[in-house]
Amino acid sequence: MKFIEVNKLPSALSLNIGALRSSSKRPGVVEALPQVTYVRPKVVVDGRDVIKYAKVCGFTKAHGVPMLYPHLHAFPLAMMLFGSRRFPWPAMGLVHLANSIKLLKRINVGDELRIEMTTGELYAHDKGQVFTLHARALRAGEVVWESTWTLLRMGVRNPKGEPFTSALVDETPISHQADFFAPAGIGRRYGLVSGDVNPIHMSALTAKFLGFRKAIAHGMWTKARALAMLMPREAVDQAEVIVEFKTPLFLPAKASLWAARQESGSLFEVRNSKGDKPHLRGRVTY
Repeated sequence: MKFIEVNKLPSALSLNIGALRSSSKRPGVVEALPQVTYVRPKVVVDGRDVIKYAKVCGFTKAHGVPMLYPHLHAFPLAMMLFGSRRFPWPAMGLVHLANSIKLLKRINVGDELRIEMTTGELYAHDKGQVFTLHARALRAGEVVWESTWTLLRMGVRNPKGEPFTSALVDETPISHQADFFAPAGIGRRYGLVSGDVNPIHMSALTAKFLGFRKAIAHGMWTKARALAMLMPREAVDQAEVIVEFKTPLFLPAKASLWAARQESGSLFEVRNSKGDKPHLRGRVTY
């Protein structure tokens, strides 16, 4: 395993330029991912950044540091990997299939965290190859937060592949809980806060340039927006949430939240305004 320490992050713009430059790579079946861990040894949870993130995602001050917030500090490490020679495929064309996050201990403003991102497993898929990335946050040597990203590299011929298997098979009936609006500019707003300035999220014009009819909401914004309505009002000490991304949420859009609420969590979906097409499906426990 190779460890790469990152004491100063490149700008979001340079990270995305690196991802675009990786388009010269040819997608193909690979036998294994490079074994590499990127490390940010000292990340301080900035209260101003937390407020900006909470505002764009719909969290209140009472929520404290939202459990998805550390993802913002791990995401640039993934972008560094995608833009590097180590990564075998072009960054463009990666599809986020699923994302799980576990809060092991409450994170507070002012905490000093060590952020690590490690390449994970590789799976055959009928539409290409699926791989995972694992991230974690440590405080004083103790793991307080973990996440797994499951991504699909499309365009890879893979006759041995099988369809993606859902981890959220549950026949519990869910019902309409609320509606929310995803404005046309939410991709730019979330992108400025998160550093994820992929052109498919920024505007209809840049999305069309890459083959999409409209800009698409960030999946992690949609996930956070749902949690803002589902999580307890007060900050929690421990929680876990897994979501699977189903269909793009084109902007602007009216979306609906459907859920089966329980005492310690919810099974939920974000659907279109009619409630007949899911954008994501998830389960949260706390």
